Amino acid sequence: MLTRRECLGAVALLGATRTFAAGPAFRGPIGVQLYTVRDALKTAPEATIQAIAALGYQQVEATLNSDFASLLPILQKNKLDVVSCHFDTPLITGDWSARQQAPTSTWSAAVEQAKAAGIRYMVLPYLRAAERGSPDRYRRLADQLNQAAPLCQKSGITLAYHNHAFEFQPVEGQRPFDILMERMDPKVKLELDVFWVSTAGQDPVALLKQYPGRVALVHLKDKAAGAPVRFSEDVGHDAFKEVGSGSLDFRAILQAAKAAGVAHYFVEQDFCPGTPIEAPPTR
Repeated sequence: MLTRRECLGAVALLGATRTFAAGPAFRGPIGVQLYTVRDALKTAPEATIQAIAALGYQQVEATLNSDFASLLPILQKNKLDVVSCHFDTPLITGDWSARQQAPTSTWSAAVEQAKAAGIRYMVLPYLRAAERGSPDRYRRLADQLNQAAPLCQKSGITLAYHNHAFEFQPVEGQRPFDILMERMDPKVKLELDVFWVSTAGQDPVALLKQYPGRVALVHLKDKAAGAPVRFSEDVGHDAFKEVGSGSLDFRAILQAAKAAGVAHYFVEQDFCPGTPIEAPPTR
Protein backbone atom coordinates (compact mmCIF):
# COMPACT_ATOMS: atom_id res chain seq x y z
CA MET A 1 0.00 0.00 0.00
CA LEU A 2 1.19 3.50 -0.75
CA THR A 3 1.59 5.84 2.18
CA ARG A 4 -0.16 9.21 2.16
CA ARG A 5 3.23 10.84 1.56
CA GLU A 6 3.77 8.68 -1.52
CA CYS A 7 0.31 9.52 -2.82
CA LEU A 8 1.04 13.21 -2.37
CA GLY A 9 4.28 12.63 -4.24
CA ALA A 10 2.36 11.03 -7.09
CA VAL A 11 0.47 14.29 -7.65
CA ALA A 12 3.29 16.72 -6.82
CA LEU A 13 3.96 17.43 -10.48
CA LEU A 14 0.28 18.24 -10.97
CA GLY A 15 0.53 20.98 -8.41
CA ALA A 16 3.53 22.50 -10.16
CA THR A 17 1.76 22.29 -13.53
CA ARG A 18 -1.37 23.93 -12.19
CA THR A 19 0.70 26.86 -10.92
CA PHE A 20 2.13 27.29 -14.40
CA ALA A 21 -1.05 26.83 -16.42
CA ALA A 22 -3.30 28.92 -14.21
CA GLY A 23 -0.94 31.86 -13.90
CA PRO A 24 -1.81 35.52 -14.59
CA ALA A 25 -1.93 35.00 -18.36
CA PHE A 26 -4.49 32.19 -18.25
CA ARG A 27 -7.80 31.67 -16.48
CA GLY A 28 -9.18 28.56 -18.18
CA PRO A 29 -10.58 25.55 -16.29
CA ILE A 30 -7.67 23.24 -15.52
CA GLY A 31 -8.35 19.61 -14.65
CA VAL A 32 -6.39 16.40 -14.16
CA GLN A 33 -6.35 13.35 -16.43
CA LEU A 34 -6.35 10.56 -13.85
CA TYR A 35 -4.08 8.42 -16.02
CA THR A 36 -1.26 10.47 -14.49
CA VAL A 37 -1.85 8.83 -11.09
CA ARG A 38 -3.00 5.44 -12.37
CA ASP A 39 -0.59 3.44 -10.21
CA ALA A 40 -1.47 5.30 -7.03
CA LEU A 41 -5.18 4.88 -7.74
CA LYS A 42 -4.78 1.10 -7.82
CA THR A 43 -3.47 0.90 -4.26
CA ALA A 44 -4.69 4.04 -2.47
CA PRO A 45 -7.54 5.66 -4.42
CA GLU A 46 -8.98 7.76 -1.61
CA ALA A 47 -5.68 9.26 -0.50
CA THR A 48 -4.72 9.98 -4.11
CA ILE A 49 -8.01 11.74 -4.88
CA GLN A 50 -7.77 13.70 -1.62
CA ALA A 51 -4.28 14.86 -2.62
CA ILE A 52 -5.52 16.04 -6.02
CA ALA A 53 -8.35 18.00 -4.40
CA ALA A 54 -5.93 19.48 -1.86
CA LEU A 55 -3.92 20.97 -4.74
CA GLY A 56 -6.96 23.02 -5.69
CA TYR A 57 -8.15 21.09 -8.71
CA GLN A 58 -11.90 20.97 -9.22
CA GLN A 59 -12.15 18.91 -12.43
CA VAL A 60 -10.89 15.54 -13.60
CA GLU A 61 -10.99 13.34 -16.67
CA ALA A 62 -11.50 9.67 -15.88
CA THR A 63 -11.85 6.34 -17.68
CA LEU A 64 -15.27 4.76 -17.99
CA ASN A 65 -14.34 1.18 -17.03
CA SER A 66 -15.10 -1.37 -14.34
CA ASP A 67 -13.25 0.69 -11.71
CA PHE A 68 -15.21 3.87 -12.36
CA ALA A 69 -18.22 2.95 -10.23
CA SER A 70 -16.08 2.58 -7.11
CA LEU A 71 -14.02 5.70 -7.87
CA LEU A 72 -16.95 8.03 -8.56
CA PRO A 73 -18.16 8.33 -4.93
CA ILE A 74 -14.62 9.26 -3.84
CA LEU A 75 -14.42 11.94 -6.52
CA GLN A 76 -17.81 13.30 -5.51
CA LYS A 77 -16.88 13.27 -1.84
CA ASN A 78 -13.87 15.42 -2.66
CA LYS A 79 -15.99 17.77 -4.83
CA LEU A 80 -14.14 16.85 -8.02
CA ASP A 81 -16.26 17.30 -11.14
CA VAL A 82 -15.84 14.46 -13.66
CA VAL A 83 -16.10 16.59 -16.78
CA SER A 84 -14.86 14.01 -19.26
CA CYS A 85 -14.16 10.31 -19.55
CA HIS A 86 -12.37 7.92 -21.88
CA PHE A 87 -14.03 4.64 -22.83
CA ASP A 88 -13.26 1.43 -24.73
CA THR A 89 -13.01 2.01 -28.49
CA PRO A 90 -14.99 -1.17 -29.41
CA LEU A 91 -18.07 0.29 -27.72
CA ILE A 92 -18.30 2.44 -30.85
CA THR A 93 -16.62 0.28 -33.49
CA GLY A 94 -18.14 -3.01 -32.32
CA ASP A 95 -14.83 -4.78 -33.00
CA TRP A 96 -13.53 -6.46 -29.84
CA SER A 97 -11.10 -8.77 -31.66
CA ALA A 98 -8.10 -6.45 -31.19
CA ARG A 99 -8.73 -6.51 -27.43
CA GLN A 100 -8.99 -10.31 -27.37
CA GLN A 101 -11.88 -10.08 -24.97
CA ALA A 102 -15.63 -10.39 -24.89
CA PRO A 103 -17.71 -7.20 -25.03
CA THR A 104 -17.80 -5.48 -21.65
CA SER A 105 -20.81 -3.27 -22.31
CA THR A 106 -22.77 -1.52 -25.04
CA TRP A 107 -22.58 2.02 -26.35
CA SER A 108 -26.04 2.88 -25.07
CA ALA A 109 -25.19 1.54 -21.61
CA ALA A 110 -21.95 3.54 -21.56
CA VAL A 111 -23.82 6.73 -22.45
CA GLU A 112 -26.35 6.07 -19.71
CA GLN A 113 -23.54 5.53 -17.19
CA ALA A 114 -21.85 8.75 -18.26
CA LYS A 115 -25.13 10.67 -18.07
CA ALA A 116 -25.83 9.36 -14.55
CA ALA A 117 -22.36 10.53 -13.45
CA GLY A 118 -22.86 14.03 -14.87
CA ILE A 119 -20.15 13.59 -17.51
CA ARG A 120 -20.26 16.11 -20.36
CA TYR A 121 -17.66 14.65 -22.74
CA MET A 122 -17.08 11.07 -23.84
CA VAL A 123 -13.75 10.59 -25.60
CA LEU A 124 -12.56 7.80 -27.87
CA PRO A 125 -8.98 7.72 -26.56
CA TYR A 126 -6.87 5.34 -28.64
CA LEU A 127 -6.72 2.93 -31.54
CA ARG A 128 -4.52 -0.10 -31.02
CA ALA A 129 -2.35 -1.14 -33.98
CA ALA A 130 -4.84 -3.84 -34.99
CA GLU A 131 -7.61 -1.23 -35.01
CA ARG A 132 -5.87 0.99 -37.55
CA GLY A 133 -5.44 0.40 -41.26
CA SER A 134 -6.19 1.90 -44.64
CA PRO A 135 -7.73 5.30 -45.35
CA ASP A 136 -11.06 3.52 -45.72
CA ARG A 137 -10.70 2.23 -42.17
CA TYR A 138 -10.42 5.80 -40.89
CA ARG A 139 -13.35 6.93 -43.02
CA ARG A 140 -15.41 4.13 -41.49
CA LEU A 141 -14.29 5.19 -38.02
CA ALA A 142 -15.38 8.76 -38.70
CA ASP A 143 -18.76 7.46 -39.87
CA GLN A 144 -19.06 5.35 -36.71
CA LEU A 145 -18.32 8.39 -34.56
CA ASN A 146 -20.93 10.38 -36.47
CA GLN A 147 -23.47 7.62 -35.89
CA ALA A 148 -22.63 7.37 -32.18
CA ALA A 149 -22.78 11.11 -31.50
CA PRO A 150 -26.59 11.64 -31.55
CA LEU A 151 -27.12 9.29 -28.61
CA CYS A 152 -24.60 11.40 -26.67
CA GLN A 153 -26.29 14.61 -27.71
CA LYS A 154 -29.67 13.39 -26.47
CA SER A 155 -28.08 13.02 -23.03
CA GLY A 156 -26.34 16.41 -23.13
CA ILE A 157 -22.95 14.81 -23.82
CA THR A 158 -20.39 15.72 -26.49
CA LEU A 159 -18.43 12.98 -28.26
CA ALA A 160 -14.73 13.59 -28.98
CA TYR A 161 -11.67 11.86 -30.45
CA HIS A 162 -8.23 11.95 -28.79
CA ASN A 163 -5.16 11.97 -31.03
CA HIS A 164 -1.76 10.36 -30.69
CA ALA A 165 1.11 10.60 -33.17
CA PHE A 166 0.20 7.77 -35.56
CA GLU A 167 -2.69 9.76 -37.06
CA PHE A 168 -0.12 12.10 -38.68
CA GLN A 169 1.81 9.36 -40.52
CA PRO A 170 0.61 9.15 -44.13
CA VAL A 171 -1.18 5.95 -45.12
CA GLU A 172 -1.41 5.46 -48.88
CA GLY A 173 -0.58 9.14 -49.25
CA GLN A 174 -3.21 10.39 -46.80
CA ARG A 175 -2.88 11.35 -43.15
CA PRO A 176 -5.49 9.67 -40.93
CA PHE A 177 -5.81 12.92 -38.97
CA ASP A 178 -6.89 14.81 -42.09
CA ILE A 179 -9.35 12.06 -43.03
CA LEU A 180 -10.95 12.15 -39.60
CA MET A 181 -11.19 15.93 -39.43
CA GLU A 182 -12.65 16.15 -42.94
CA ARG A 183 -15.20 13.36 -42.45
CA MET A 184 -16.25 13.76 -38.82
CA ASP A 185 -19.33 15.84 -38.20
CA PRO A 186 -18.23 19.14 -36.57
CA LYS A 187 -20.37 18.13 -33.60
CA VAL A 188 -17.81 15.38 -32.93
CA LYS A 189 -14.99 17.30 -31.29
CA LEU A 190 -11.26 16.73 -30.90
CA GLU A 191 -9.33 16.28 -27.70
CA LEU A 192 -5.96 17.63 -28.81
CA ASP A 193 -2.93 16.11 -27.09
CA VAL A 194 -0.20 18.67 -27.67
CA PHE A 195 2.62 16.26 -26.74
CA TRP A 196 1.66 13.73 -29.41
CA VAL A 197 1.04 16.45 -31.99
CA SER A 198 4.57 17.75 -31.42
CA THR A 199 6.04 14.25 -31.30
CA ALA A 200 4.65 13.72 -34.81
CA GLY A 201 6.52 16.83 -35.97
CA GLN A 202 3.43 19.06 -36.05
CA ASP A 203 2.77 22.44 -34.45
CA PRO A 204 -0.07 22.40 -31.87
CA VAL A 205 -0.60 26.15 -32.27
CA ALA A 206 -1.00 25.83 -36.05
CA LEU A 207 -3.54 23.02 -35.64
CA LEU A 208 -5.56 25.00 -33.12
CA LYS A 209 -5.65 27.92 -35.54
CA GLN A 210 -6.60 25.61 -38.42
CA TYR A 211 -9.59 24.12 -36.61
CA PRO A 212 -11.39 26.85 -34.64
CA GLY A 213 -14.47 25.47 -32.95
CA ARG A 214 -13.44 21.84 -33.53
CA VAL A 215 -11.21 21.34 -30.47
CA ALA A 216 -13.16 21.11 -27.21
CA LEU A 217 -10.54 19.57 -24.93
CA VAL A 218 -6.75 19.79 -24.64
CA HIS A 219 -4.22 17.56 -22.92
CA LEU A 220 -1.35 19.60 -21.50
CA LYS A 221 1.97 17.80 -21.27
CA ASP A 222 5.47 18.81 -22.30
CA LYS A 223 8.14 17.20 -24.48
CA ALA A 224 11.88 16.94 -23.96
CA ALA A 225 14.00 19.19 -26.15
CA GLY A 226 15.60 17.24 -28.97
CA ALA A 227 13.13 14.35 -28.81
CA PRO A 228 12.99 12.80 -32.29
CA VAL A 229 9.93 12.84 -34.51
CA ARG A 230 8.06 9.57 -34.14
CA PHE A 231 4.68 8.23 -35.17
CA SER A 232 4.54 5.37 -32.68
CA GLU A 233 3.95 5.48 -28.92
CA ASP A 234 7.32 3.93 -27.95
CA VAL A 235 9.00 7.29 -27.43
CA GLY A 236 10.76 6.46 -24.15
CA HIS A 237 9.84 7.71 -20.71
CA ASP A 238 12.39 10.53 -20.82
CA ALA A 239 10.51 12.19 -23.69
CA PHE A 240 7.75 13.30 -21.27
CA LYS A 241 8.33 16.47 -19.26
CA GLU A 242 6.26 18.48 -16.81
CA VAL A 243 4.48 21.42 -18.40
CA GLY A 244 6.90 24.34 -18.56
CA SER A 245 10.08 22.27 -18.25
CA GLY A 246 10.25 21.00 -21.83
CA SER A 247 10.32 22.38 -25.35
CA LEU A 248 6.68 23.32 -26.01
CA ASP A 249 5.59 26.95 -25.97
CA PHE A 250 2.62 26.72 -23.62
CA ARG A 251 1.89 30.41 -23.54
CA ALA A 252 1.33 30.32 -27.31
CA ILE A 253 -0.59 27.03 -27.04
CA LEU A 254 -2.92 28.36 -24.36
CA GLN A 255 -3.53 31.59 -26.25
CA ALA A 256 -4.35 29.67 -29.44
CA ALA A 257 -6.55 27.22 -27.53
CA LYS A 258 -8.56 30.04 -26.00
CA ALA A 259 -9.02 31.67 -29.40
CA ALA A 260 -10.08 28.31 -30.88
CA GLY A 261 -12.84 27.91 -28.29
CA VAL A 262 -11.35 25.12 -26.18
CA ALA A 263 -13.64 24.43 -23.22
CA HIS A 264 -11.48 22.32 -20.86
CA TYR A 265 -7.82 21.58 -20.22
CA PHE A 266 -6.37 18.51 -18.51
CA VAL A 267 -2.81 18.19 -17.33
CA GLU A 268 -1.41 14.73 -17.91
CA GLN A 269 1.94 13.04 -17.39
CA ASP A 270 2.28 9.60 -18.96
CA PHE A 271 5.65 9.16 -17.24
CA CYS A 272 7.83 11.50 -15.20
CA PRO A 273 11.61 11.49 -14.77
CA GLY A 274 12.71 9.71 -11.59
CA THR A 275 9.87 9.42 -9.10
CA PRO A 276 6.95 11.87 -9.12
CA ILE A 277 7.94 13.28 -5.73
CA GLU A 278 11.27 14.35 -7.25
CA ALA A 279 9.60 16.16 -10.15
CA PRO A 280 10.99 19.72 -10.33
CA PRO A 281 8.62 22.68 -10.04
CA THR A 282 7.68 24.26 -13.35
CA ARG A 283 8.01 27.94 -14.12
